[in-house]
Amino acid sequence: MAAGHSDTFHHVRDFPHFELPWGFHLEIPSIFGFQISKFMLLQLVAVTIIFFIFRGLAKQAAGGQVVTGRWWNFWESLVIYMRDEVVRPTIGEGHDHDDDHGHEPHQKKQVGHSADQYLPFVLSCFFYVLICNLLGMFPWLGSATGELNVTIALAFTTFCAVVMYGTREQGFISFWLSLAPTMELPMAMKVVLLPMIWVIEFAGFLIKHAVLAIRLFANIMAGHTVIAVFLGFIAMTADSGLWAIVMPSSIIAQLFVGLLELFVAFLQAYVFAFLATLFIGAAVHPH
Repeated sequence: MAAGHSDTFHHVRDFPHFELPWGFHLEIPSIFGFQISKFMLLQLVAVTIIFFIFRGLAKQAAGGQVVTGRWWNFWESLVIYMRDEVVRPTIGEGHDHDDDHGHEPHQKKQVGHSADQYLPFVLSCFFYVLICNLLGMFPWLGSATGELNVTIALAFTTFCAVVMYGTREQGFISFWLSLAPTMELPMAMKVVLLPMIWVIEFAGFLIKHAVLAIRLFANIMAGHTVIAVFLGFIAMTADSGLWAIVMPSSIIAQLFVGLLELFVAFLQAYVFAFLATLFIGAAVHPH
């Protein structure tokens, strides 16, 4: 425990156990020699929560029924907001593939917006990040999104989805060529400039997804670290006369930071999903 107190970031690190009050540890067993960590379990918990929430929501809305109940209305409102305020306006109308089969253009719009085909992925990003963030609000758990390896995996998944959607819409070669904007230049200048511009745009394409990982990791880790520091002040002054002042002050500060963290949990989930939507929109609607 002494080593843990000397480590500023101990509170946000991953471990093969859950830390309980009074120094107790709940060890996590390994499976066939593979050690399961705390954040691995928390991610499984997040997936399970999301499964049961949306399984129930799907049953509520089956057959076009009106969703009733505050619990279900809350989740439905988040889904509708992400669909109507993020995915549809950001991606916009795409190519209507049904038109190629002789259907009228307006028939597709009656069924659904063309951007809705990307909605499952964006919603998965939003709710997965949100639940992982919210689990960190519970004592002795933690936010898996405060671990860089987790956010790198999320950013890589987004990268693969963007490439897949862009390739499906434009074709593999056309998608990668579209990274460089179309410019009306003399042929001699095109030969020189376009490869240079493409390399810059390709680097930017990779950097954008890397920033997606770092942004989420930094925001979640910072919030939990601040909470841990405030609570650490209590232990630091336990044997001094300052404890009576520091203890209530630290608890009050921690409560305010906790409320801010609740807001950040929703904000960072929204930002991640919104940026993923922007990247998909740019991939399926190139310059």
